[in-house]
Amino acid sequence: MRECLPPGRPKAGTAFNPEPPLGGEQLSSPPGRGTRGGVLLPQGSVLAFDFGTRRIGVAIGTRLGEGGCGPARALTTIDSESNDARFAAIAALIAEWQPILLLVGRPLDEDGTPHDMTARCERFAKQLRGRFRLPVEDVDERFSSTEADAGLRQSGLSWQQRKTRIDAEAALVILQSWFASHANDHANAPATA
Repeated sequence: MRECLPPGRPKAGTAFNPEPPLGGEQLSSPPGRGTRGGVLLPQGSVLAFDFGTRRIGVAIGTRLGEGGCGPARALTTIDSESNDARFAAIAALIAEWQPILLLVGRPLDEDGTPHDMTARCERFAKQLRGRFRLPVEDVDERFSSTEADAGLRQSGLSWQQRKTRIDAEAALVILQSWFASHANDHANAPATA
């Protein structure tokens, strides 16, 4: 089982048995980092996407109460170039996992400047937001595929085996990065008088 424990991330490629998504309860918190309009995100499932023109990697994780994070794993790869097929598969995942938040990897050049895939990923994020009426956040995904491939390579997988799993593992890297950057949201929220 992988837990989201900052500051480091677990290595990609390690599997665990999934737990069903947790139901969400609203946790009130004053405005601060990781809050939306003064309300800390409730606990529940979070889906992360590594968008590509041929494939979309998907990972699932659990946000626990008070800003903590629980298990996370690579879930699946949507292997289709057809938008209808892609969004049908995403709709099925959303119906199954009932996420409270969607994350989309935002690719940037090494120096942080956007490129042509950045705009495509931003459009994908807008489409998710519009179709599913869920909060969507962009996450810097620089080097996520490189990190995912390194983890899979350490697992001893061949290139053919890694190729079938790399997109979902990259989504897991994106998810764990977001979890790590939001691990202390509740503790860092300003106190109220």
